[in-house]
Amino acid sequence: MIRSLSLLLCLYVFWLLLSGFFTPFLMASGVGSALAVVWFARRMDIVDNEGHPISFGLQIFLFWPWLIKEIIKSAWDVSKIILDPKLPISPTLVRFKPSQRTAVGLVIHANSITLTPGTISIEADGNEFLVHGITSGSAQACVGSEMDRRVSLGEGRA
Repeated sequence: MIRSLSLLLCLYVFWLLLSGFFTPFLMASGVGSALAVVWFARRMDIVDNEGHPISFGLQIFLFWPWLIKEIIKSAWDVSKIILDPKLPISPTLVRFKPSQRTAVGLVIHANSITLTPGTISIEADGNEFLVHGITSGSAQACVGSEMDRRVSLGEGRA
């Protein structure tokens, strides 16, 4: 029930942010639409930890700004590599075990690696990642990284 209420609140806030209008009719339409979506989601039995991971709570609001900063830093580094006439790349594959225990945590970690320029998660098999980096440094930086720690913190453990 708490997941349904949380989903309802998130959907309604999302509606308000996208609408930008706060007339009584549109606000009531937002409530009605959010209720309908929650009802459909409950009927399809998809209001669970994977579909709506409230366990990450407010940590996600700390993680996103940090991830955006890391994406910008990595984009700058990749730009410098591309513009260098010597093209100092050393493509590297690295395999490591992330510290996340939930499927949602593993997906967030793997997708965060892929969002960061210069690295891509090739395989997330069970509890092990295979990551390709444009340089050996960028690939090795994924092992035991700050990203791993922050996603684990979002799971409720440090």
